Amino acid sequence: MKCPFCDSLFPVSDFLQDQSSQSARPETGAEEISAFSEYHCSSCGANLIADETTAATSCPYCSNPVILSGRVSGADMPEYIIPFKLDKNAAKDALRKHLRGKKLLPKVFSTENHLDEVKGIYVPFWVFDTTAETQATYRGEKIRTWSDSEYNYTETSDFEVFRRGTIRFENVPADSARKMEDDLMESLETFDFADAVPFDPAYLSGYFADRYDVSTEECLERVRNRIEHSAERALSETVTGYGAVHSVSSSTNLRDVRRKYAMYPVWILNTTWRGRLYRFAMNGQTGKFVGNLPVDKMIYWKWRLLYAVGIGGAVYAAMAFLGFL
Repeated sequence: MKCPFCDSLFPVSDFLQDQSSQSARPETGAEEISAFSEYHCSSCGANLIADETTAATSCPYCSNPVILSGRVSGADMPEYIIPFKLDKNAAKDALRKHLRGKKLLPKVFSTENHLDEVKGIYVPFWVFDTTAETQATYRGEKIRTWSDSEYNYTETSDFEVFRRGTIRFENVPADSARKMEDDLMESLETFDFADAVPFDPAYLSGYFADRYDVSTEECLERVRNRIEHSAERALSETVTGYGAVHSVSSSTNLRDVRRKYAMYPVWILNTTWRGRLYRFAMNGQTGKFVGNLPVDKMIYWKWRLLYAVGIGGAVYAAMAFLGFL
């Protein structure tokens, strides 16, 4: 947290310890979250929460101006939060490294590039714990070859292979903000839940927080697909000793499903080039950086032409050397 008068920095944990020493301090609830303001983006529809000192600002998703719609009331309180470990400067440095060495990147994108927005946002996640009971059937293939003085022989043997197992999965995340692309969030993983602490509104100071607008059921379906893929892959790795293995069927049943509502830290960096918005994101805990870049078509075709000319020249030289020309 930063002092608004002298810009001194100190850990949120100190503030929380200070607060906990006050005997009259109430439990975290709607009263504390109501000190924050709600912003609504008329462009993309995002509903965001920020501290009450935030004035005119812009949407971290689409960079359009957002409108203060009033105090937060009756907000669904997260259970856990992973605090930011990396600051805004780290996000800017990560973007510079991301741009470095990209041969097909338009030069003006690097030289004239300006960041429209760099905003820290706590993205809502449903985090699941569950046990997966998985079974699968495979067809294993063994091939044996030999020969005698007259013939070569090949013997193919097929085997039915059955596997069943139970695997425990913990802290499997699924972002619950519809405006945040699922593939972007999955690319930022992993978040280490060991750093999660009980939610306290003090952690939101200086950042945005998005409300969840994707249901637990919808997120569970995405998590189920990921768990099924991981569990079935784990089973398939136990099928050894065959020349080839083919999957025949598989099924996974989840039991003891438990979910937690948590906020994960993400830096969003938006930049505009030729009228198009490019979004980058950095994991505010680990520093992992992702984002798509534009391709300069002139440079691309120049490289293709040079490649074609180089291949053609090499072929011509080889034919001349061998006397075909």
